[in-house]
Amino acid sequence: MPFSRISLHRGKSAEYLQALSEGLHAALVDSFEVPETDRFQVIHQHDIGELIFDPHYLGGPRSHDFVLIAITAGRPRSVETKQQFYRDLVEKLGRATGLGAEDVMVVITTTASDEWSFGGGRANQPPGSYSAFIS
Repeated sequence: MPFSRISLHRGKSAEYLQALSEGLHAALVDSFEVPETDRFQVIHQHDIGELIFDPHYLGGPRSHDFVLIAITAGRPRSVETKQQFYRDLVEKLGRATGLGAEDVMVVITTTASDEWSFGGGRANQPPGSYSAFIS
């Protein structure tokens, strides 16, 4: 179950935010081994001066449209899977929103299954239970 935090500058339309959300989710499903119904996202919009990034560090140039996507996933993926996901993501976001590939930064963190609670005050169960479904 990935949990995604999407950070960008304030001012985009509701339609743009929906397209951003949809593009991310489609890439997760298509390239990151995530079930279709496994969707948990938060979109953070920041005023000028609250989203700080170097426009040229290890890439760029980055514009005011820069988006930082932080994904917390429940299990590691192979390098090949992550590379395919990154490519698929920028392609899908480009088509859906016009966002340039250099304006998309992704950070993936993985966690153990017992570090998740899906509700009810219950920790996720050890391997062999429903935790097998954690993505």
